Amino acid sequence: MPAHAHGDTGRADTAPEATGREDTAHKDTAHGDTGREDTAPEGTGREDTAHEDTAHGDTGRDDTGTEGTGHQAARRVVRIVRETLGEDAVLGACLHGSAVLGGLRPTSDVDVLVALTRPTTGGERRALTDALLAVSGERAYEGPARPVELSLVVHDEVRPWRSPPVCEYLYGEWLREDFERGHTPAPAPCPDLAPLLTMARAGDLSLHGPRPSALFDPVPEADLRAAIVAGVPELLADLDGDTRNVLLTLARIHTTLRTGRIRSKDGAADLLLGELPEEHRPVLVAARDQYLAGEYGEWSELLPAARAHAAHVAEAIKRASSD
Repeated sequence: MPAHAHGDTGRADTAPEATGREDTAHKDTAHGDTGREDTAPEGTGREDTAHEDTAHGDTGRDDTGTEGTGHQAARRVVRIVRETLGEDAVLGACLHGSAVLGGLRPTSDVDVLVALTRPTTGGERRALTDALLAVSGERAYEGPARPVELSLVVHDEVRPWRSPPVCEYLYGEWLREDFERGHTPAPAPCPDLAPLLTMARAGDLSLHGPRPSALFDPVPEADLRAAIVAGVPELLADLDGDTRNVLLTLARIHTTLRTGRIRSKDGAADLLLGELPEEHRPVLVAARDQYLAGEYGEWSELLPAARAHAAHVAEAIKRASSD
């Protein structure tokens, strides 16, 4: 995955409205939902990792409410992968992102990571893309749904760990227009897998097969820190178009570097707010409150303050990354 841009799902994002990305903006991977592999995600509780009924991918949660709906969507994605690639190709599947960071927020993506026993073919990746276009996001062909981010890795290419790792396939709603024009994701080196795998291990929530902590090796701290910092310039370039998510993702990068602990975007904002100079707090409060409400507010009047805040936090990230 290219610079998991801002938040609950994605890459270098343009504004969610323009890309259909809901919160896929600056996804919880490269820039934020990270943290150390030996730290339980804030607020998840290991009791929620209820190891799946391996055969059926049951996470142990009920299917009511936001969390249940998200887990239903995740299990559906895993079924699609197994049906498209065949049972023998799928070694394991797990959740990462908001689902293991205290729960899905209104605009959170459902983030699924699947470990494969073999590489995919171009035809398989195209069939998988067409199937996901039908069930993911506001523009899903079968009707509006929570957006999905799906990452596939060939197990032998990420264990033992090597840098940069290769992502076999990536689907995200911010790429929908490309997919609808016929583009098919191809395998590519992806430093963003460092925080993604770290987060998956920390959440340790399996949808199918072994737990992530058994599937994947710990990512070296140096590789994790390098991966989450690398996307900061791209984030800053996206500030005007995706202000809410950029501010929250910067907060998450900073708090992860400084504390080594995974936090939700709103949790990272809460922690950082206690440390910010007074003049830099209001825009982060606005971003956090919009995120919790599932809203994308009007930022035009706040952009000068948002730019000053982002520059302040980016400088703090630079200092923390060199510690």
